[in-house]
Amino acid sequence: MKMEDFRANLTRRDLFRVMAGGVMSLCATRCALFPGGSVDDRTLSFGVVADAQYCDQDPKGSRHYRASIEKLAASVEDFNRHELAFVIHLGDFIDARFESFDRLLPIYDALEMPHYHVLGNHDFDVAEERKDAVPSKLGMPGRYYDFGVGGFRFIALDGNDVSLYANRPGSARHEAAKTQLEELSGRRAPNAQPWNGALGAEQLAWLGRTLDAARAAREKVILFCHFPVYPEDVHNLWNDREVIELIEASGQVVAYINGHNHHGNYGVKEGIHYVTVQGMVETPARTAYATVLSECGRLTVDGRDREPNRALHYPKNS
Repeated sequence: MKMEDFRANLTRRDLFRVMAGGVMSLCATRCALFPGGSVDDRTLSFGVVADAQYCDQDPKGSRHYRASIEKLAASVEDFNRHELAFVIHLGDFIDARFESFDRLLPIYDALEMPHYHVLGNHDFDVAEERKDAVPSKLGMPGRYYDFGVGGFRFIALDGNDVSLYANRPGSARHEAAKTQLEELSGRRAPNAQPWNGALGAEQLAWLGRTLDAARAAREKVILFCHFPVYPEDVHNLWNDREVIELIEASGQVVAYINGHNHHGNYGVKEGIHYVTVQGMVETPARTAYATVLSECGRLTVDGRDREPNRALHYPKNS
């Protein structure tokens, strides 16, 4: 696989974006005409990547772990050619082994704009004594956090909060995970999988407070997590319904964007868009990531290669 191949593919897609640029510029002056838009609706762009999942190991099935080195490098080159507020990786930065971070982080850190992480299940596939060091290794301010840009509140969630693999055996969170998985398995829930997790009570309370603050500040909200919550799927958070109830009650949420399901997915519920970004690690040569433009009362997802394009209108009440 050659870096030039990625550049060639991106160049062809760039031609389409240049042609579309005139339409976007015209749209910027007419945002008030779009559903949910307003005269002061500001333009904001950011980048999303999911499941680079690098490891120095041979392919397994459709996952080509070493290929993520060149794929991620090509995406960084592409992102750096655009005026983006930030880029976020949606979890499973590595597949396994703590030393894998050292190979991938210098590539991601070449981004010329702020760049963030959310935690995925594979990010904790490291030696037990190094699990607690994963968030700081990724330069994260905490296992979950939020930040504001351009009238938006962005919220990064930790879906490994209550899980079997990210917490020490015997700990309260590990025991809570065992109980929750047993309960889900007992009713044959499709997401009753040991490689999923849940938001704990403390994080849920924090999420509620953060959504309340966003509503008071009249900020639109976009959430990021590794795990989906909608549509129903084997990859979903164990407490997906509880999270959806909080999101819907806020009245400010535009979208929830995640990874984990490498094939991607999409659903809309109560006007809120749920987007699963395809996994970069899949296939030997094809990539997947996107830029997202907020403008004119909608999010325009410009997908690269396997990731599809989408036009997502804001909920009417946001």
